[in-house]
Amino acid sequence: MGAGQAGLSAAYHLQRRGLVPAGEQAGSGTYVVLDAEDGPGGAWRHRWRSLRMATVNNIHDLPGMPQPAVDPDAPSVDVLPRYFEDYERHLDLAVHRPVRVRAVERADPDPRGCLLVRTDGGTWSARAVVNATGTWSKPFWPRYPGQLDFAGRQLHVADYESAEEFAGQHVVVVGGGISAVQLLEEISHVATTTWVTRREPVWREKDFGPEAGRRAVAMVEDRVRRGLPPQSVVSVTGLLWTPSLRAAAERGVLDRRPMFSRIEPDGVRWADGTLQRADTILWATGFRAALDHLAPLGLRGHGGGIAMDGTQVAGEPRLHLVGYGPSSSTIGANRAGREVAARLRRTLTGPGRRESGATAPRFAAPAAPVRR
Repeated sequence: MGAGQAGLSAAYHLQRRGLVPAGEQAGSGTYVVLDAEDGPGGAWRHRWRSLRMATVNNIHDLPGMPQPAVDPDAPSVDVLPRYFEDYERHLDLAVHRPVRVRAVERADPDPRGCLLVRTDGGTWSARAVVNATGTWSKPFWPRYPGQLDFAGRQLHVADYESAEEFAGQHVVVVGGGISAVQLLEEISHVATTTWVTRREPVWREKDFGPEAGRRAVAMVEDRVRRGLPPQSVVSVTGLLWTPSLRAAAERGVLDRRPMFSRIEPDGVRWADGTLQRADTILWATGFRAALDHLAPLGLRGHGGGIAMDGTQVAGEPRLHLVGYGPSSSTIGANRAGREVAARLRRTLTGPGRRESGATAPRFAAPAAPVRR
């Protein structure tokens, strides 16, 4: 499994239910954690250094170990990977890394049989697979006419490092999410900017309460239950005004424009025919679930997504997705880890199944491909 928030949560709850890392003396089952990263931290290893702990969006504690008190001005790229490392060591999760999963296949069509997890370090046989690969390794790049003709630089937020690299330029920022407005505000201090979104942004004055959060999650759950591609919870809840964003609005930075009609070598062309010159286009257009390694299972339906029953894939009961759809937030990942552990324990130690170490089920979950 990937060793981000969702993967570590699942491993924690599996241990709580009596499973131990594969290779140890097991009395009630084994599991193995596979991760493609070179070290702990999941996607947090790749966030831009200017993302401080004070501006990180609602990072919940990993289960069983609260985050230590830290300097709010400390970069999240330093703090959170260190927290994840301490967590893995404290719980002795024995994460295998770097291990890149190439494919997950059925060794046996019978749902009581095994799945095969093929990696660059060998093949694992698993009675159940918990997929916690997240989205960071699969940035979404929309396509627009003339995109390949642009003479300037195009990059996705996954490749963003700091605002200083854009000093003195004009930057077009495309996207309506939290990353878009955070980076737009940051870049606007050293460059001129234009903000472009497909839809008019929805702003809220204060953080949404528990009831609104539950409604947002329920909407995403409904989509994945029907086999539709998930939307992020943030896309449902809207953008929160912060002091820095209010200041940016007063400077005119958040004067949003609708999408351009095409991209030209010198910039972007608006629907009215005028040209906005640009040196850089920053695509803050989100990510997609990193699930290419599951293609051999043929899980996607006519709706374009994977039909889900809670964390369990409706068409493949041996496979669970955590950190997907409604569990893509950090608190959702924690809850999904608890749910998947409970389901797997019931499924794999049901009537007629023994729990001796000799026949203990081995759990494997593939890791996301390493970001290049």
